Amino acid sequence: MAAHGHATTPHASGAPAPDPPRVAWRKEMRQRVLDAARDLTRDSGWDGVSLSAVAAAAEVSRPSVYKEFGNRAGLGRALVVREAQAFLDSVAAVLRPGLPDTRAALEAAIRFVLTEAHRNPLVRAVVLAAREGSDSLLPYLTARADPVFDVAQDLLRAWLGERFPAQDEALVGVAADIAVRMTLSHLVLPGGDVQETAERLSLAILKVLR
Repeated sequence: MAAHGHATTPHASGAPAPDPPRVAWRKEMRQRVLDAARDLTRDSGWDGVSLSAVAAAAEVSRPSVYKEFGNRAGLGRALVVREAQAFLDSVAAVLRPGLPDTRAALEAAIRFVLTEAHRNPLVRAVVLAAREGSDSLLPYLTARADPVFDVAQDLLRAWLGERFPAQDEALVGVAADIAVRMTLSHLVLPGGDVQETAERLSLAILKVLR
């Protein structure tokens, strides 16, 4: 009994016990496949990415890719969710603790999104292809039911709720929805200077709440 219990308890240092070899391999394989998919999408766009090419680049078998992600759509969704989550973590870092002035803080976050999205190789590849009407990975960034959109909304809704604690929650939700939709639209179809766009969007969003 003691030996069996020892296998599931944390190390003496307090760190969790390492994953079993099969679980550790699967996690490592998943990251390699997603890294390969990201690189191929960056280089040739999602429309030119096949599961065979991803498997070859990641040096894993095609059946392993199918087993982990189900199909090409499942791989695309997992790729966008991973990359978008990392990007949203950076946006959250801009908002929190953020600048004391709410409008200035919101401008900084929008400016960060519009600027950094074009420095991120994957996001840039998706956005540029979307402008040409050719990339099928974009819906994962813009579809209302997609978790990427929801996470962005949740982040902004929580932040605006902290800044406007007396405001109606439904109105805060409307403001967050407008902010995400308008910022995404400016990623695909830029409206001009980034600073000017950030100023206009932040003003429009805050007018909903005041």
